[in-house]
Amino acid sequence: MTIRRYILAINMNVYESHILFLLIVLICSITQSCKRELPIFKPSDFNAQLVDKSVISGKEEHRVKDFSLINQNGFEITQKDYEGKIYVTDFFFATCLGICPIMTGNMAKIQEEYINDSDIMFLSISVTPEIDSISILKDYANSQGVIDSKWNLTTGNKRHIYKLARESYFAVLEKGDGGPQDFIHTPNFILIDKKKRIRGVYDGTRQDEIVRLISDINVLKK
Repeated sequence: MTIRRYILAINMNVYESHILFLLIVLICSITQSCKRELPIFKPSDFNAQLVDKSVISGKEEHRVKDFSLINQNGFEITQKDYEGKIYVTDFFFATCLGICPIMTGNMAKIQEEYINDSDIMFLSISVTPEIDSISILKDYANSQGVIDSKWNLTTGNKRHIYKLARESYFAVLEKGDGGPQDFIHTPNFILIDKKKRIRGVYDGTRQDEIVRLISDINVLKK
């Protein structure tokens, strides 16, 4: 096989994989979205180890707490930027060579799926905010095809971020105080509805979970 034919074969495989992914999403959306309702997650729905003790006994409907973060363009990002939106959150760091590139690639696929839908947004929060400066996040965003109007890559105060991860998004199992030695690393994508409630948790490294997440977003949209 010539080099040219080899390259064409690779490109065709990538193209076919993308088409297959879109077909699976479409089939799942058609067959599932009309039949299901998503749960509204409460602290008690999670493993007790996954939920901070300060919120696990709460009986009221759980909602993501207010936050203040800085995005890849140096702008403050708060709940107001996601008001009336369905969004997906994850926790990452720009220098990660393990699960983060896979997660970011999968988040980019979801972004592409809803490229023209202003109701769907994304929020990635750095777990190494002391390293992930605005300029680093901007370079990372550019390299990953992040669309500024849809997807915020954010940094901020570490204790604030780790408190959000544990008490708002229930994203991690390990306990900690957000101090210098504290570190969290999770593959979870968390789906948030327009009322700031958790409606699903997914493994952001798995294609079948990404398909399920897209299907669930479509359920929320209906």
